Amino acid sequence: MKSKLLSSLIISVALVSAAAFGLAAKDVKDSTPKKRPELRVDNAPVSDGKTGVVTSYADVVEPALKSVVSIYSTKTVRERIQVNPFFRQFGIPDQERESKQEGMGSGVIVSADGYILTNNHVVEGADELKVSLSDDREFVAKVIGTDPKTDIAVVKIEAEKLPTVTLADSNKIRVGDVVFAVGNPLNVGQTVTMGIVSAKGRHVGILDAQGYEDFIQTDAAINMGNSGGALVDAKGRLVGINSAILSPSRGSIGIGFAIPINLASSIMNSLIETGTVSRGALGVYADPNPLTADVAEQLGLAKDTKGVVVTDITPHSAAEKAGIKRTDVILAINDHPVTSFDELRLQIAQMTPGSVVKLKIVRDGKEKVIEATLDKLTENPNELFPGVNVAKLDSPARRKLGVDERINGLIVTEVAGDSPLRDVFVPNLIIREINRTPVTDLATAKEALTAGRNLVAIYTPRSGTTFVVVAMK
Repeated sequence: MKSKLLSSLIISVALVSAAAFGLAAKDVKDSTPKKRPELRVDNAPVSDGKTGVVTSYADVVEPALKSVVSIYSTKTVRERIQVNPFFRQFGIPDQERESKQEGMGSGVIVSADGYILTNNHVVEGADELKVSLSDDREFVAKVIGTDPKTDIAVVKIEAEKLPTVTLADSNKIRVGDVVFAVGNPLNVGQTVTMGIVSAKGRHVGILDAQGYEDFIQTDAAINMGNSGGALVDAKGRLVGINSAILSPSRGSIGIGFAIPINLASSIMNSLIETGTVSRGALGVYADPNPLTADVAEQLGLAKDTKGVVVTDITPHSAAEKAGIKRTDVILAINDHPVTSFDELRLQIAQMTPGSVVKLKIVRDGKEKVIEATLDKLTENPNELFPGVNVAKLDSPARRKLGVDERINGLIVTEVAGDSPLRDVFVPNLIIREINRTPVTDLATAKEALTAGRNLVAIYTPRSGTTFVVVAMK
């Protein structure tokens, strides 16, 4: 199970996950473009506010139950057993042992041709997937694609007469709406729990720093095995994919999270059509904190203004080309208000590269609308060399490493274990120049690189400045 300590609590993914079972995903990808699946969609609100007393939801829940499946994953794990040194001197090698590790979760059939939505961590690394339907039919499934950044995966089975669920517009759900979580918790069998929408737009740090979180929070009981299952509304429509819980005991305490179906279905369509997820990129940095009344006043805004303050612009980005400037305050994207950097980042990432967006901004106290054509988001925006991530050398890093203020450049923040340059670069090493060109940000560093051999000046407080040669394709 995925879990993370947060404010003395454990965020536990509502599934015996890859961490519990040691699973890692194995995607079966096909480069041939595919057609989007035909989905049943109902965009109407769940209620007109005039609903009478309801004594049973059986007729609503029953159709949804048929579309929810159990997913069983299997992986072969190989481990090396070291031979006693006494026997090794006689040429007896270390031994290798294989074992089978199993996991399980849930999924939702969304199209009659067999596409199933589930969580990435349900299928991650599986050598084999088996899907069990509510009518006891079982099928071998293949992974169409996965997106760890949203924890969404799409798998497919080849079968006929499949029950499907109707999708709702998750943007229209409201706090207080009745919802049901459907899945197979702890492998006891298909189970329905009831609750309400407790909150929307939750960002709780379950995914990594580059992930995209926009969770629906619910108090409908979600437990291990529910991951990938359905969160349905009082009309039986799919509003979310159950993903995780917040709990000190790894059991449900009424704080569960589901991925909104609007986000999940957009990821699904991209995975089916291309096998990957292409995200838009604007190229702005922004204050992660909410806009305060004091800052708003200094920028010539009303104290109750909600928006995102631009702190920096990526060179040659969509934002720079559109004329966005530092201290601009972005109020809305395509008339959709944005109140935080996370919300801005999520909205942009859900758009395809090449999309033209209208940004409502405030500059020098005056509102204006700017159009920007989005770039394609690179999956590792801080990567300079293969597997080598860098960041600007700022004052806190200088103080921590004891680097003189006269030294400028990029600091190496991370080197991947499989990087071909792991013997050249290490974390906290400073890159000062590339091909005799001083580098102060990632954009100038990339511009200085050429195909072939590159002369790189590196610095450490202990050794001073030295040179290495790095070959680039």
